[in-house]
Formats: sequence, structure tokens, C-alpha cells
Amino acid sequence: MRVLIISDIHANITALDTVLAEAGKYDAVWCLGDLVGYGPDPNECITRVRQLPGIQCIIGNHDMAALQQLDSDSFNPEARTAIVWTQKSLSESSRIFLQHLPEKIELADVTLAHGSPRHPVWEYLLDTRTATYSFDFFDTPLCFVGHTHLPMIFSMNNSFYAATQTVPEANKTIPTPQRAILNPGSVGQPRDHDPRAAYAIYDTDSKTWEYRRVSYDVLAVQDRMREAGLPERHIQRIAAGW
Repeated sequence: MRVLIISDIHANITALDTVLAEAGKYDAVWCLGDLVGYGPDPNECITRVRQLPGIQCIIGNHDMAALQQLDSDSFNPEARTAIVWTQKSLSESSRIFLQHLPEKIELADVTLAHGSPRHPVWEYLLDTRTATYSFDFFDTPLCFVGHTHLPMIFSMNNSFYAATQTVPEANKTIPTPQRAILNPGSVGQPRDHDPRAAYAIYDTDSKTWEYRRVSYDVLAVQDRMREAGLPERHIQRIAAGW
């Protein structure tokens, strides 16, 4: 089965639609959370995601904040501004969809979490020390996470006591490690200084991972963000990928 892996869409329908068009044929879609937040298209993104084939979707911290399930004071001031705007903009059907999303999903060979398998909503996996601890909190061979907006692979070899960290090469298919945590990067707000939308293709039969990047119409998204009165810093960052 060919699975499209997406994460951190952040209410950017232009980036999402570009990814869906460029991904080619896929049998299912696994979404790793943060459908909303920062961007101008929360309802459009939720509508699109919920209609995707074989969808498996988990909740992210911005999704929970939009539902007022997290204290917005835990976010920086500009993020709080975007959260309040999102709360006011969500339709009732969008709220219901987000309310029913789980924090973690365990499939046959893969665990899905937004932040980490240890703390699914909030923990950032940015270093090998934190990642090493996380391997004790999932039983499947693989775990897919988002949250950092950075494409990353942490793998664990039985002969070592610590995880190793690699950044995958774009548009290259690689075999997945026997035991690993993989992050496809962000669809709607990359933070690796590359503004192109990031996603991955996972093949459940061949056990391969293909990390991909694709350009989209950033200016159109920025125009909608300005019209909505969203923070200028967020408008600028999607053009620079930080």
C-alpha cells in the first residue's frame, strides 16, 4: 500500500492542494496533526483532509488550542493571535471533526503521534537524547511524528544505546530502518529554511520512505493572511521557511 504522509498543514490550503496534486497515486493518507493554526484556511483544510482516502488523522497542539483544550498562554503572543482568529473562524463541522481526533494511533507496523510517542501533543523531537527516550514509548517498528516542521529520521540500532539522527535527501527513496522515528516535515509552514511544502510517501509493502518537496503559490497564501489580519511575522516566515 502506498501511503501519503502529511503533517503540520497549518490552515494552508494552497500548499495542501499542491501536495495532493504532486503526490501521484496513493491508497491512503496519514495526517500527523496541526491541520489548523497560523494560516488563513482552517475550514478548507479540514474539509479536504476528512475526504481523503483511507484517512488516519491525529490531533496536534494547535488543533487542541483551536478547540480551547489548551491554554493559549502557553503559546507566544503572535501564535495566540492566530489561535484566537482560528477559534472564531472554525465552522461547527470543523470543530466536531477536530474534537474526535485521537492523540495517538497504533497501526500494524507504525505508531502515529504529533509530537512524540511519549508526549503525543507537545514534545519536540529535535535531538538524539530526547529521541532515544522516546523509543521506549511505542511497540511498533516505526513511529511517524510531526510538530517540529523539520524532516528528520531517528533510528535505533540494537547494538547501540542511543538513537542516530539523519536528514533525508529529498526525492530519494530509501528503505526504512528496522526501528525508527520519521518526520515528513511540514506541508504548510516548513522551518528548515526551505519554503517548499514537505511530505513523504511510505510504502507498506516494500518498507520504503520517500521524502519530497514541492513549490506552491506562497504569495497567494500571504495575500489571504493579510486580508484576515494575521500576524505579519507569520506571513513573512512562510516565504523564507523559518
